[in-house]
Amino acid sequence: MNILATGGAGFIGSHVVDACINEGHYVVVIDDCSTGRRENVNHGAEFMQLDIRSERVANVFEDTPFDVVIHHAAQMDVRKSVEDPLDDASVNILGTLNLLTNCVTHRVGRFIFASTGGAIYGEQVSFPADENHPLRPVSPYGVSKLAAEKYLHYFQTGGGLKCLSLRYGNVYGPRQNPEGEAGVVAIFAKKMLAGTQPLIHGDGKQTRDYVYVDDVVRSALLALNSTITGAFNIGTGKETTVNELFATLAELTGSRFKENHGPAKPGEQRRSVLECSAAKRELAWTPQTSLRDGLERTVEYFRGTDS
Repeated sequence: MNILATGGAGFIGSHVVDACINEGHYVVVIDDCSTGRRENVNHGAEFMQLDIRSERVANVFEDTPFDVVIHHAAQMDVRKSVEDPLDDASVNILGTLNLLTNCVTHRVGRFIFASTGGAIYGEQVSFPADENHPLRPVSPYGVSKLAAEKYLHYFQTGGGLKCLSLRYGNVYGPRQNPEGEAGVVAIFAKKMLAGTQPLIHGDGKQTRDYVYVDDVVRSALLALNSTITGAFNIGTGKETTVNELFATLAELTGSRFKENHGPAKPGEQRRSVLECSAAKRELAWTPQTSLRDGLERTVEYFRGTDS
């Protein structure tokens, strides 16, 4: 297949590109490298440093007859979305629209969208949340991902583009950026290994569904090789508090730091956990990596890199 992978220099996107290359596909990566890193891009892929909102995106579609677009490029920081909802909407809604319109114009067959399985549901009323849970996001990031999913539905019904959304839980693993506000596993692991005290925002009792990046990559590959459309949760079905995460990482890194709490951040959910039986049924996908094993692999990655 000819695949266009947006965000292919980023954490999740670069792992997906690696897997696509390994399967023998031709991959073109576009990424503006605002958060991604050029060194993450597989040498077997064609790379273009480009903003997904740019008019030059049309040239990429004109140059290559793509079979599939795998869309991971995004403004993904919930806290930043609260501070600057206009920028969040510009990237996550207008950028996605730019890709979708080009897909229809150039007759791309399939669009796989990296959505969110936490922020799109908002404060949950049932646990774990399945795909029929009410969609009531409490952050601009969640709103923009939901809006993008609605546009996918429009372009599928009105433009014939086959679309699938993967609603990821909290993805962690090697290559995650430890310098920003998003990605608590990477932030905590890197700080602990460097001998720096991590800060827990709020009381640390907020929960998330942490899913290892290799499991997420498998879901993207299964989606790539499927004709199924719709939205699917990709998580573990298990809740973990930030305090529990801190304790496990402290053990794995050999850190003696105790919990240090600061003010809670606006726009963050209290509890988030996903029910993933639809992905098992329709995509033959299940998570295979335990949280402890995934955290151990992540810590070992950060031990061996200064990035």
